[in-house]
Amino acid sequence: MASPLASPLPTLADWQQAYRDGASPGERLTALHAQLLARGEDVAVIRLVDATALRARVAALQAAAAAHADRAALLRALPLWGVPFAVKDNIDIEGVPTTAACPAFARPAERSAEVVRRLEAAGAVWIAKTNLDQFATGLVGTRSPYGRPASVAAPERISGGSSSGSAVLVARGDVPFALGTDTGGSGRVPAGFNGLVGLKPTPGRVSTAGVLPACRSLDCVSLFTHSVDDAAALLALLEGPDEADAYSRFTPGPAAWAPALRVGVPASPVFFGDAGYAQAWPAALARLEAAGHRTVPLDFAPLHEVAALLYDGPWVAERHAVVKALLARQPEAFDPTVRQVIAKALDFDATAAFEGQYRLRALAAQAARTWAQVDVLMVPTTTGHPRFAEVDADPVGVNSALGRYTNFVNLLDWCALAVPAGQTPAGLPFGVTFIAPARHDAALARFARAWQGAGGAVPAAWPRSEPVLPIAVVGAHLSGLPLNGQLNERGATLLEATTTAPRYRLHALPGTVPPKPGLVRDEAHGQAIALEVWAMPQRAVGSFLALIPAPLGLGSIELADGRRVHGFLCEAHAVADAPDVSAFGGWRAYLASLR
Repeated sequence: MASPLASPLPTLADWQQAYRDGASPGERLTALHAQLLARGEDVAVIRLVDATALRARVAALQAAAAAHADRAALLRALPLWGVPFAVKDNIDIEGVPTTAACPAFARPAERSAEVVRRLEAAGAVWIAKTNLDQFATGLVGTRSPYGRPASVAAPERISGGSSSGSAVLVARGDVPFALGTDTGGSGRVPAGFNGLVGLKPTPGRVSTAGVLPACRSLDCVSLFTHSVDDAAALLALLEGPDEADAYSRFTPGPAAWAPALRVGVPASPVFFGDAGYAQAWPAALARLEAAGHRTVPLDFAPLHEVAALLYDGPWVAERHAVVKALLARQPEAFDPTVRQVIAKALDFDATAAFEGQYRLRALAAQAARTWAQVDVLMVPTTTGHPRFAEVDADPVGVNSALGRYTNFVNLLDWCALAVPAGQTPAGLPFGVTFIAPARHDAALARFARAWQGAGGAVPAAWPRSEPVLPIAVVGAHLSGLPLNGQLNERGATLLEATTTAPRYRLHALPGTVPPKPGLVRDEAHGQAIALEVWAMPQRAVGSFLALIPAPLGLGSIELADGRRVHGFLCEAHAVADAPDVSAFGGWRAYLASLR
């Protein structure tokens, strides 16, 4: 009889389908546990689930199945029923020691982390606690007494950290998803080195209660999967407020961007001598442009200055706050590089901490202007894929280089999603990361889904987005025109450029500053007028209405395909003496004729 694991099931969707088809979680999970045990010493794993605990969990799954009429009903109620997952060992599981890759620090958890509780409530089963850079301090995955996991693509190259083991278990196909953490790139760098999706949500979107802090004010729980759809479905289960987490601040954001985006990219990308990465990057740019997006080269110097604050600024004091007692009592318990990094906190005082906050505020205000130029950023996930020997020769320098395009994201409260982007000429995985403003997690996942080539409609299990009101603009609010900033300031996103139904006239209103048109409906002599439709968060509509001067207002506009949306209309009396510019087909074309 074939093993229940004879056919690998790498994705969450694969496991769910197997159970829909009648597979037994007892057989599958027991076989998986035996397979992991048979592997023997495994530097990616710190602890496997106890066999007795696994049997108890399987019994609970069977009881849940008995309480439902059929498998379809069961899986609707418990979408992760019987699905195994791995947990980075700085995340608590009740009754199981949390080591943070430091045996001297290990202590049994009194309660499971909120993220684990939510996954188990959906039917998932933890199978392993995974290795990490000690105290989640590093991007290399080599700073652990439990061993140094390698990339699944090349045994001589690092897996990346700090969530090294979690990425490896997913990449090997042991589990369909794993939890990591990400303060400065720890959920993205290992994804890039192992050909995975690495989702890092907006800080505060997912509870970090029960997660041993690295930098408490910046930490995020991250997800490793093979597909964006899987990562998004899991985020939909995990997101939401948590009263037990003082940093929980969940607020939904936009659902999507326009079909064609302005994508900011580094004007002068740096790969620190990795020729394979340097050759793979242009192919990623070409792929983006082939999809209809426009790349916008940007100066990343302000972002790199933000990134430097994470390890060279007073934020290292947050790491020290977690381990100061152990560091003072037993410094030899620490990995030497981790001890070196954390001990830098002693060079800063309270004044330096405030000075760092002031500098971050100034840089964040400068960085926020990025979103007036572009909709999303695309960066190489890392700057190259080092060998273990390279890390050994320069552990701090290599680590710093790997964080060039990751370390600034949480400090700016942004979200990010790492995705595979082909291979280097040597066959190593190459990945890119898409970065968006806070709360844009749902839109970012939708965009990355298209990058990954997923077809069909967005699945029902998707991160929440806030209610929006489509608003049609015909004049000074069009992209690039003087009042477009009023839309951007309110978080509006461009949905489409289209035209009205052929039933409108456009007039140039005299004396308006900046120049504005008036759109009026004319059944007898109307024509199609160019416009843009923007999705504005409903919470911002009131403040937007307050900016609209008479004789303009918002009314119902019929689009070319028969849909009706709210948009700018003008009182009829105001166009009596206003020049009719309808023949130009739109306000932008009319303005161009005046030049």
